[in-house]
Amino acid sequence: MIFVMCGFVLAESGAKIVEEARKQVGVTKSYDGSYVSLKYPGGDVGRETGVCTDVVIRALRDALKKDLQKLVHEDMKGNFSKYPKNWGLKGTDKNIDHRRVPNLMTYFKRHHLSFEVGDEVDFSKFKAGDLVTCTVPPNLPHIMVVSDKKSASGVPLVIHNIGGGAKEEDRLEDFPITGHYRWKE
Repeated sequence: MIFVMCGFVLAESGAKIVEEARKQVGVTKSYDGSYVSLKYPGGDVGRETGVCTDVVIRALRDALKKDLQKLVHEDMKGNFSKYPKNWGLKGTDKNIDHRRVPNLMTYFKRHHLSFEVGDEVDFSKFKAGDLVTCTVPPNLPHIMVVSDKKSASGVPLVIHNIGGGAKEEDRLEDFPITGHYRWKE
């Protein structure tokens, strides 16, 4: 009984994440990773723009009332040494830390939201609302929301902003997958 209820809650959460990510398609029409000072908590760049992480941040905030800006910032404050030092920072920055894919990957792993990713990807394990990280050549980290829609070959579509705004498309097989995460409600 509990297992069924938990499965229902996870499926319901995933559907909400997809719904909120999909609402960004046609609204978020450009890609801009410029550094911006944001209010805290709940800060965001204008909905008409953003990067791949902004799609995820907005979807989780709107669907589940989870503020990655606050969650990542607080976790980084207490565990800074566990986060990547890719940007040469000596401390946290609540304006940008949650907008960096490697920081999200670390946060998700630290909070037990990750699945093992092997050499052979089994797309049947991906559920609507899951988050997937990958590397866009040559070495750009990227994050996407797994859709509830699938390609003709049965591979889930993704909702993301890889340039040109938020889109829902068949790109899950295009890049090496580096992480698979599922939000637990």
